[in-house]
Amino acid sequence: MIAVSVPPESAQDFERIAKDEGRNKSELFREMLRVYRAYREAGLFESLQRYGASRARVLGVRDESDVERLIKAARGD
Repeated sequence: MIAVSVPPESAQDFERIAKDEGRNKSELFREMLRVYRAYREAGLFESLQRYGASRARVLGVRDESDVERLIKAARGD
């Protein structure tokens, strides 16, 4: 069980949304949590993409052949 304190306006909004969607508050909370997790994962993925793109630019990686070249160099081939 979780108890959460929110301003009265937020509680009213939450109850109104649950009613409008024909869900009970527990179902709505679970859905909100699922959506928030997906939002956070997308943000992390985008952050990793930006980091990878930045490192690729620094290393001069433009395509797969550049990746293969770097792997061979790291292995000492």
